[in-house]
Amino acid sequence: MTLHLYDSASRTTRAFVPRQPGRVGMYLCGATVQSSPHIGHLRSAVAFDIARRWLERSGYEVTFIRNVTDIDDKILTKSAEAGAHWWAWAYRHEQEFTAAYDALGLLRPTYEPRATGHVPEMIELMGRLIERGHAYVGDPGNVYFDVRSWGEYGSLTHQLLESLAGEDEADVPGDKRDPRDFALWKAAKPGEPATAAWPTPYGRGRPGWHLECSAMAHRYLGEAFDIHAGGFDLRFPHHENEQAQSRAAGWDFAGTWMHNAWVTVGGEKMGKSLGNALAVSEVLKDGPPVVLRYALSAVHYRSTLEFTPGASMAGAAAAWERIAGFTARAAELDPAVAAAEPAQVDLPAEFVAAMDEDLNVSAALAIVHEHVRLGNAALAGPGGPEAGRRALGVRAMLDVLGLDPLAPRWRSGGGGDEALGVLVSAVLADRARARDERDWARADELRDLLTRAGVVVEDGPEGARWTVKRNHGR
Repeated sequence: MTLHLYDSASRTTRAFVPRQPGRVGMYLCGATVQSSPHIGHLRSAVAFDIARRWLERSGYEVTFIRNVTDIDDKILTKSAEAGAHWWAWAYRHEQEFTAAYDALGLLRPTYEPRATGHVPEMIELMGRLIERGHAYVGDPGNVYFDVRSWGEYGSLTHQLLESLAGEDEADVPGDKRDPRDFALWKAAKPGEPATAAWPTPYGRGRPGWHLECSAMAHRYLGEAFDIHAGGFDLRFPHHENEQAQSRAAGWDFAGTWMHNAWVTVGGEKMGKSLGNALAVSEVLKDGPPVVLRYALSAVHYRSTLEFTPGASMAGAAAAWERIAGFTARAAELDPAVAAAEPAQVDLPAEFVAAMDEDLNVSAALAIVHEHVRLGNAALAGPGGPEAGRRALGVRAMLDVLGLDPLAPRWRSGGGGDEALGVLVSAVLADRARARDERDWARADELRDLLTRAGVVVEDGPEGARWTVKRNHGR
């Protein structure tokens, strides 16, 4: 079976065939860095990190672009309210996003362009659209895309132009020909910082949101590329407008559109405007980053993820404990398990089939847990090579998902805290001495101390082993 992906534009699942054999160009709409990251942002980032990993495991060389929108209305408004320079406000939150991506083990993008670094490309694209009759200049500094000039407008989201509502009549700028036309360039407004505007042949101003992504995708991936990804809520108007202006410019643009569903809290879509956004920093108080990554991965990327504070992390932690505990025990018995390079281990055929069917991670994880169950059964019996073989398969499968328990990032209690390992080892050594001296009260006291700290101790023939209770806040 070959990889099949669901294309949001055609609403079909079809075999993925890259434009260039062996190579994939992929663009992901990244963050608008107006404020701190929440788990809705991370859901999209994790979903397409897994997509990239699977493409690479399938033998493709992937050029992965994830942009940063570092100039827009909300950035200007929030920075002004905070008394900060808009560019400093944007950079601060960009760094928070980077820290969150790193904490959850996302691969770094091939390139991560900022909108403000690509103004020349945007001006060039505007000029091209004006020359081709698809854009016009309004008041100085304003440039609009003429939606009526592009007969395919609405094709991505399967909407007719006549059915689309424009802005409220009272809010429509007087220089617009049609309420549905969208801004390619926005004139500087009174009171906005002078640094938030750039000179163009059409007047001084700043870029519209949609123009940014088209210009950056073209700069790094060319006129035609394979996959454009992002959240479902971006389909309209953002992606519809991206596709319209890019194709009106004469470019093929994206061959496949992939959209992840959103995160809900109490059945409602999560978002800052709704006041129910769960900040990554708050969620991580309920457990380490590896557990959050597992929680965000476990549901198919096109299915809504209902996230319940506390409970969702606890459920993910329990599942992760079973996996991590098995691989650790198997590695103790068979050093080859820890020494192996998981990317070189053959994947189970049923796992490959699940991933090739539109990245069905939920089905793939069911296969992982079945291998863990069979591996634990082997450990409970004679053990031998069967447990090690299962553990190698588990590592290989989880490596694809960015969740290999024996990867250095996750090995020390799920958070990479080497100091914790040193401290726990010292306490366990003290406990072992107490047991040798038959000082059971002291041994129990030390074990209780570790339990209160969220460290689970298991005694076995080879001595004590420990893991961190994943939903233990620390």
